[in-house]
Amino acid sequence: MKPVIVFAAVVAALGSWGLAGEKKPAADDQALAAAPVKAASVEHARRQAEILHAAMHATLQIVHHRYYVEDEGLPLPAFALKEVFADVEREEHVKLRWLVVEGQAMNTDHQAETPFEHEAVRAIKDGKPFHEQAADGLYRRAAPVLLTAHCLKCHFPNRTSTATQKAGLVITIPVKQ
Repeated sequence: MKPVIVFAAVVAALGSWGLAGEKKPAADDQALAAAPVKAASVEHARRQAEILHAAMHATLQIVHHRYYVEDEGLPLPAFALKEVFADVEREEHVKLRWLVVEGQAMNTDHQAETPFEHEAVRAIKDGKPFHEQAADGLYRRAAPVLLTAHCLKCHFPNRTSTATQKAGLVITIPVKQ
């Protein structure tokens, strides 16, 4: 299945689950929690985040492996997906953010900033499948993104192994208080 089709299906599913509301961008997590949308239950948000993570991770891997060619001036797949993240946040009030876990950051904006993100980095490094929190009207879930051989050249320029490493993806969804 093509990555664009996978992504379109995910966005359509999010809208059908009642997350679509007024189309205003959320500047930060507080604005996201206050956005005029139909908030999901924590259980519902958890499932949405699981599906969205799987779709974003698969899309990143497929685009990187099949369509990205080094030294051809193409944007890095993770960078290109940030445009998708912005659209999802604007249209669905769901925030997605890359998170540095292991290796060299390609963008310092991906460094852990909040206490939740610092905890998530530790959890992912420790091999946990995800780290989650529901507080202040938001459900947050961070889970690993695998950095495979195609990723290691940039993220681990001085590597001594080609073993898969980890980054992370944080998904934030408004929930019922």
